[in-house]
Amino acid sequence: MMNYLWGGMILAGIIYGAFTGTMQEVTDAAISSSKEAVMLCVTMVGIMSLWTGVMEIGSEAGMIQAISRKIRPLIRFLFPDIPDGHEANKHITTNFIANFLGLGWAATPAGLKAMESLAELEEERRSADSASHHKISHDGVRSVPKGTASNEMCTFLIMNISSLQLVPVSIIAYD
Repeated sequence: MMNYLWGGMILAGIIYGAFTGTMQEVTDAAISSSKEAVMLCVTMVGIMSLWTGVMEIGSEAGMIQAISRKIRPLIRFLFPDIPDGHEANKHITTNFIANFLGLGWAATPAGLKAMESLAELEEERRSADSASHHKISHDGVRSVPKGTASNEMCTFLIMNISSLQLVPVSIIAYD
């Protein structure tokens, strides 16, 4: 639907420019806007690469693990049904740290991995439920039907939507 809306607005602008004799201005605006769009994309890719790399270096240096230990009580409070040592905890923590630091683009890969890990956890619960013929898995948590977001997934999504950015690095980079 949006494609039709945007296509209609572009077509209306071209037709208006043709009828009013301002086709050169329409062409100049299109070329100028294209140049600005490419520059914005290059800037965004550069910033994203930089901060994703910084997060990766922090992870390799042990900084992420040290900060993770400090915020573990918060993670356990928000996600009590995720087992200790599960891979989802690591990705959720990395995502939160990146968001706290205002590194939204660096938080995205960790967020995607966290959702994948949470989906795998839910699949494990469903497998355990089907093996035991009960609706409650071995860790005492009720599984959800396939294609339905688990409580952990919903909590993680809400935390990401409302993430607190203490240092808005991405916004600073545009200036």
